[in-house]
Amino acid sequence: MRTVQEESFEEGLNELQVLLPIHWEDLALNKDKVPLDPIYDIYIDRERKGELIYVTVREDGDLIGYFIGFIAPGLHYKTCLTCTMDIFYIHPDHRKNGAGGMLFEFVEKKLKARGVQRWYCGSKNHKSTEWFFEKIGFKPIETYFSKWLGE
Repeated sequence: MRTVQEESFEEGLNELQVLLPIHWEDLALNKDKVPLDPIYDIYIDRERKGELIYVTVREDGDLIGYFIGFIAPGLHYKTCLTCTMDIFYIHPDHRKNGAGGMLFEFVEKKLKARGVQRWYCGSKNHKSTEWFFEKIGFKPIETYFSKWLGE
């Protein structure tokens, strides 16, 4: 049975840390230069301040996906409460069977309940989910570029 729910990031961190390396291996760029090393204390601090949303997807109780976003007024638009996606992930074994749709439908419901007015999400170009975001009502607004400056 599949379930989607908002959970405590802090309480679920140990379980999340099992899935994060799989996510990193699947999607991260520059893995040979940038190791997975989240600053968990900042996530926990933001959650305690009410500035983080953590929604999970579970299959028979097992964590198979998640959405993490930051909620705050826009720095340019202080009257507009905004959610900016940090990361989302659905384990490859559970893609193309509705898990992503369930996840984002639930996140949207929770964001509306919290008074969020604008929601930003992003897609990796090398594993694009643009089609999915457009399907659920998002509009493309900006493209980011990256250039490695380290050695």
